[in-house]
Formats: sequence, C-alpha cells, structure tokens
Amino acid sequence: MKKTIVDLFEGSVRRYPNNTFLLEKKKDKFEPATYTQVREMVYMLGAGLVALGVNKGDTIALLSEGRNDWIIGELAMFYAGAANVPLSVKLEEANDLLFRLLHADVKYIMVSGTQLKKVRAVLPQLPLVEKVIVFDEQPAWQDREISLDEVNRMGEAYLQTNLLEDFLLIGQSLQNDDYATITYTSGTTADPKGVILTHRNYTANVEQSLTCVDIDQTWRTLIILPLDHCFAHVVGFYIFMHMGASVATVQTGRTAIESLKNIPLNIKEVKPYLILTVPALAKSFKKNIEQGIQSQGKIVTRLFNFALNVAQTYYGDGSEERGRGWRFLLKPLVALFNKILFSKVRENFGGELKFFVGGGALLDKDLQKFFYAVGMPMYQGYGLSEATPVISTNGPKRYFFGSSGILVSPLDLKICDMDGKELPEGEKGELVLRGENVMAGYWKNPASTAETVKDGWLYTGDMGYVKDGLLFVLGRFKSLLISSDGEKYSPEGIEEALMEHSPAISQLLLYNNQSSYTVAILVPNKEVLKKLLTEQQLSLDTEQGKEEAIRIIQQQIARFRKGGDLAALFPERWLPTTFAILPEPWTEQNGMVNSTMKVVRGKVEKAAAARIAHLYTPEGKNPLNKENMKSL
Repeated sequence: MKKTIVDLFEGSVRRYPNNTFLLEKKKDKFEPATYTQVREMVYMLGAGLVALGVNKGDTIALLSEGRNDWIIGELAMFYAGAANVPLSVKLEEANDLLFRLLHADVKYIMVSGTQLKKVRAVLPQLPLVEKVIVFDEQPAWQDREISLDEVNRMGEAYLQTNLLEDFLLIGQSLQNDDYATITYTSGTTADPKGVILTHRNYTANVEQSLTCVDIDQTWRTLIILPLDHCFAHVVGFYIFMHMGASVATVQTGRTAIESLKNIPLNIKEVKPYLILTVPALAKSFKKNIEQGIQSQGKIVTRLFNFALNVAQTYYGDGSEERGRGWRFLLKPLVALFNKILFSKVRENFGGELKFFVGGGALLDKDLQKFFYAVGMPMYQGYGLSEATPVISTNGPKRYFFGSSGILVSPLDLKICDMDGKELPEGEKGELVLRGENVMAGYWKNPASTAETVKDGWLYTGDMGYVKDGLLFVLGRFKSLLISSDGEKYSPEGIEEALMEHSPAISQLLLYNNQSSYTVAILVPNKEVLKKLLTEQQLSLDTEQGKEEAIRIIQQQIARFRKGGDLAALFPERWLPTTFAILPEPWTEQNGMVNSTMKVVRGKVEKAAAARIAHLYTPEGKNPLNKENMKSL
C-alpha cells in the first residue's frame, strides 16, 4: 500500500483539521498553527519551489535551527517532489559543509539568517546551486539569494494561475521507494556517509515506534534536539504529526548559547508531555536539579538524597521489580516524597512531563535511575540513521535500566558473530536487522552499501545481545578491545563508568589492539585537579603537583581494580594498566567529537598514535612518564 510522508500529513489534516500542529515563539509567547493552517503554508511554499524551478528528484539542503520554517520547508519540498538534505547547524568547518553540499548534488539551499554566512562562504564553490532561500530578511542580498517571503509570493501567484489539483499531483505521484532525505551520518569511525531514507522508511518507522509508546492527539512535545537529527525528526516531528499532536520548537536566540538558555524557559511555557534527549543534555538537566537542591541548604540536600535513595530502592531496576516484595513497604514514603519534594523538581520541567526518551548513545544507568526516582522517567532507546532510526526502546509498558528496551514491531533481529553466523539468545555479537525501516543505501557509495546491507539485512556495526525479550546494546562491534590471545571486549561500558566515577577525568577512550594489556588515552579535568591539589597546598605549576595529579587519576582508576570499592564491575584485564594524558580536549572544532557529541574513536586514535605506542614501552608504562608530565 502506498504511504508516503505526503499521504501521512494529508491523513492527519483530514482527521485533526483544527488541532494545534506547530507552536513557535518569535516574540513574547508561543503562537499556535493548526494542521489546516500549516497545510496552507506548505502548499504555498511547495508551489513557490515549483515556480522557482524545482523538479521532481532534485535535492534541496536545509540548514537551520529548529523552527516552523524547518518543518514547513521540508514538507513543501516533498510536495514539489524533491528530497531534503538536512544539515547540522554545528557544521562549522567549511569543508564539512562543502563536502555534503557537493556530494549530495544540492541544487537549492534553505537556510536561516544565522546560518547564512556559512553558505555564503562556500557558495562560490557550488556551481550546481541555483538559489539560496533565506528564511529571514537581510539588510543586503547577494548573488543567487532569495527571501522565503518572495518564494511564498511566487507560490501564491502560481496557485492563482494553475489548478491546485495539478500542483498536488506532484506530491501524490511520489511512491514508497522515492527518496525523502539524504541524512549524513556524523561518523564515529570514518568520513560521513549520506544515508538515503525513502518515504516508506519514515512512515514505516512511525508505525513501528508507536508499538512501543502510546501517544494521542492531546500530547505536546518541545523539540530540543536539532531537527536534522534523525531521532528528533521521526520521534519529535513525524510521530506527533501522525497522531494529530502538537510540536513546539525552541525559541531561536541570536547565538547558539542564547538558544540553549531558552530551553529551560521554553520547557516551562510549553509544558511538554515528552522530551527527547541525549546523554550530554540529560547530564546537564541532572546537574541543574542537583544545584537547585544544594542552593536550598544542607537540610534540604540531605532530605532530597534520602528521598532519592528510598525511591530508587522502591522502583528497583525495572518494571518487573517496581514495588515488589518487601519494597511494597516503602510505597507510602515514596508517595510522601513525591508530593513534598519531587513534584517541585517536576515543575521546572512544566509539571506535565510524562517521560523523556533518550537516544544518540548509551545513557548511564545511574542517570536513568535518578530521573525515574524524581518521577520523570528517562527511557533509553536505541537506533541509528540507517534504520530511520528507531530500533528499540524502553517505555511505560516495559523498562529495564541498562537495557535498550523492547524491539519495535514488525522488525526481525538476529545476533551474528564475526563471520555473520547467527548466535543463540543471550550470546553477544553484531546486531543485524531487517524491516521496512532499513535505508535504501548510502548515496553514491555502492561499496559501503553492499558492506552494510546484505539481502535486506542491515549490519549495524553495533554489539549486543537479547535476553527475556529485551535488547542490550554494548557499543561498537568494530571498536572492540582485542587482547593478545584474541579475546574481545566492548569498551563503552568501562569508559562510561570510568568517567562517571572519576571526577579528575573529563574524557577517556580505552585501547587494546592484540596487546598484552589495555591502555587509556584521557583528557584530565584540570579544574577538579587544581581544587584537589590546593587542599594539599600543591599546584599544577610544579613537578610535585603534576606527579600528585597523575597519582590522583591513578587512584580514581584503581577503584575498579581488585580491593577497590568498584572492583566487581568489570574484568580486570580490560581495565587500563596505564594511561596517556592529552593536553587538548576533544571537541567538534578539532574534529574529535561529532555533531551528536560522540567521540570519533578513529580520529582520536590516529591523532594519539604516537602516545599510544609510547604506552607500550617500559618508560610509557609508568604513568609518571615525561609525556604525561608535559601534558599537564
């Protein structure tokens, strides 16, 4: 059956014509636009694109912060028969942006005023680009630029001289296999690849996702993740659109920092039922809650920590444990703390938040327990762009902390070993899946497509296992630690735990490529180190201070070893024997972190190759080596 995004949208407008679809704050309050109103805007812009010369099959790039124009812009592209190339506003480097615009054969670009300078910088190198459509009025226009208002006026004129039915035939002619978007992966291992997602990939993933989470037309969300993020795109926008629910976007500031500061304010104004998050944001929310509690003095802080402990004990590790057995006795206490303490915390999130859904990377188990205890569950999900992206999620129906939840349905999943042989339930291997949400392939990259999709099965490159119907994702299958005897281990869990429990470490990666011991490359948290050294009347400016700083890092790692308070968590052999301290943090600017805030392992390993090699020498094996002293 034909079911494109155009069909999905038209169905929603028919069913929910007067429901609020979009909410946007440009001045002092959020203004609603109904499904019917949004459709009129989509028709006008879509017709404007046709009048401008957009043909079926053209690619149009979209570079903007989340706002109504983003959503209307994408839908309008589909009505004009074009495909969207959504771009991250974090693409600072001209070569990153240029690579995508050239590689995707982009003919038109939609861009917000704040992102325009990036497009202007690379436009001379883009002969294929015919027009740059700018969302915001400019004091002066440059070559090939046109305002969004002007394109809308062209659309209005076009619809006055042409039959609406004729214009709508373009969108109606789209089939399930027509390309909807080319989404570039931010790549934690290599160059970005253009993931081709079809109209049916999207509509199928909407249907699949709704088998895990129930939402209805009364729901509201505030999209705080960038809309080019596949997860925000499907769960924040299309699922809500399909259900006749409301979608708000964060008020755009003049700078990225200003937009970030608008998030807590906008959450209170919109009162969302659901917020999508990633680990970096989740940690920041938790930190803000804790600082708010601490600012109220020692008594409140002690009470809050006690309440947290009681609630976490009551809820246990998952829906099967919640309030079971002797835990039942804690129920009245949990209800009391909920009323006098946790409800106040929830008011800062609008007071109506039912839950968060976390994606993008593995969410720390302690983080999930914290948010569940305060009454705002943060359900871990798993997905990747190549699967449009949702594969599994925890949710109100069933959850287990540390797992990635139940699979969406319908979807086939198998766990395979290095040779592609299927493994029995409970064994660890590569996650391989098949369903209508599997991408059409990588844009202009047949070799990578053939490597990743075989006979309709998507080889995710991620490692995990299934137990009792729950999926456990352990990290990258191919970024495994491999010991000298050929045994393999996924590093992500240890890395997360080391950073979580070692305040002196701000970033860390483990490395073992068939060696006799595992090593770590890390970025220290100098602020924490300085504070700890001050307590001992030492400073990072002296040799003695630097040596003590290295010992502090050593001691924090040693907590995971035999005799330490965290000793039972991981096998000893995969813990770092020694470490290299790097002088510079890993950031998006230096290319070591991608746009979803994941460390690009391959790039870090390449940049630190000499330091890694040094760790396997007698001098380097001692953490108090010259290189570490120099880096501090």
